[in-house]
Amino acid sequence: MSELGTKKSSRLSRRDFLKLMGAAGTGLAFAPFVPFGNFMPNPNQASLEKVPVILPDGTQANINTYPINHAEVITYPATGDAALDAEAFRKWQFIRLPEELGGDKKDTSAIRGYSMICLHLWCLWKYWPDEGRKRGECPCHGSMYDPVTGTAFVGPASVQAAPSDTLPELYFEIASDGFVFILPPKFNANENGVIGYGRFA
Repeated sequence: MSELGTKKSSRLSRRDFLKLMGAAGTGLAFAPFVPFGNFMPNPNQASLEKVPVILPDGTQANINTYPINHAEVITYPATGDAALDAEAFRKWQFIRLPEELGGDKKDTSAIRGYSMICLHLWCLWKYWPDEGRKRGECPCHGSMYDPVTGTAFVGPASVQAAPSDTLPELYFEIASDGFVFILPPKFNANENGVIGYGRFA
């Protein structure tokens, strides 16, 4: 009798496990279509101001010295707290485009700032300046982003419906001395975009 009871409870726990796995699989299958970015904490819009682009070495970016076809990781909005500033959702690729894409100009058309959060499953992508590449590429599942528009053109992010196929973007202003500033963003899908969710291009 006790053996039968043990087998019966074992059979039930296997069934429960399979149900759990089925539910988890269903959740993962639909995860790319859920606008998780809408649930991300966005910085208080009222507190965002025009701020300088600060490079990882602590200097301010200047269009006269920042290399063509080059990218650095910048933090925005920076808080001054090292733990908070290390969050992936505050990281942006600050790109000066290749010469053939207008990177030799001395105005804002030469630069881009895109959220580093890949729109597929939130890995961190990177800009590749190499000859023949010149694109943003996610190491996890191979999504690739156009450096001019921020729109995915290869990989799983490219088959997602808008706005989840185009990276959120920062907009810039360049002072007369060449120093670059980030303009206050509006984090919604119709303007700068929503980190982790995307932007209408």
